Amino acid sequence: MFGYPALVASGVVYAIGIVAQSVAARRAEQRGGVDLGLLGRLATDRVYLLGFAAQVTGFVLAFLARATLPLYLVQAGASSAVGLAALFGALTLGWRIRPAEIAALVVMAGGLLLLVGAAQPSVAREMPVGVGVALLGVLLLTVVLAVPACGVRGARGTVPLGVLAGVAFAVLAIASRPLADGPLLRLPLESLAWVMVAAALLGQAMLAAGLQRGSATATAASMDSTSVVLASVIGLVALGDQIAAGRSWWVALGLTLVVLGVLAMAAAAGVRAERPADALLPAEAAS
Repeated sequence: MFGYPALVASGVVYAIGIVAQSVAARRAEQRGGVDLGLLGRLATDRVYLLGFAAQVTGFVLAFLARATLPLYLVQAGASSAVGLAALFGALTLGWRIRPAEIAALVVMAGGLLLLVGAAQPSVAREMPVGVGVALLGVLLLTVVLAVPACGVRGARGTVPLGVLAGVAFAVLAIASRPLADGPLLRLPLESLAWVMVAAALLGQAMLAAGLQRGSATATAASMDSTSVVLASVIGLVALGDQIAAGRSWWVALGLTLVVLGVLAMAAAAGVRAERPADALLPAEAAS
């Protein structure tokens, strides 16, 4: 039963990572076009490094959860981080949470409860070679689409970059599911592990670019809604993820509620940048 505690812990640390990375990315210098140096500049920011460390910890915990839990549950659970991030941001940075966002959190919670009730723990079957090749192709296509997406300045570029981050993180989740139950020391020898690493780096770059341009909530919501749908479908179709008998509609409704919840949070926040003080730590905002 380790999968469930690992899933809860991953959502909490993911939320901390989103808030910290948003703070750092929003105060970084913004340049036009494909900014290849953005991650390098952010690597010197201690707040961003804190957020990155939280993201890595969240990934490890989610990876361990995927050893026994289906992707539709793990990805939906991870998507709850956008709601937790809004709460953490309100408590630490003074971000405003609107009534509509609170309602969206309730919808997401309802969806997660349905998914928990429908989940049938299982070990993923071996990934077909064709699916592995397709995942690599999706990553290459994401890189191609990143060029025009990064050329959009301001808040209008937030959602496209969030969607591309979601695609990359969906590939990461799909590739990691068959690996999670195997010997960890053999990971460097597995080709899927390197697909997973490439997807993580690409997703991180797209997430940073999206956070820099606008709302952390809109970026994370578009990312999560994309990743949860893609990973869940592939998990059920290609990896043998299981659903408790007679509860398929629970999964369909649960995923719908989770996706609607994250999209509603993005709509409530608006595709906008938070007010300037939102992008600062309390001590900095007071100075």
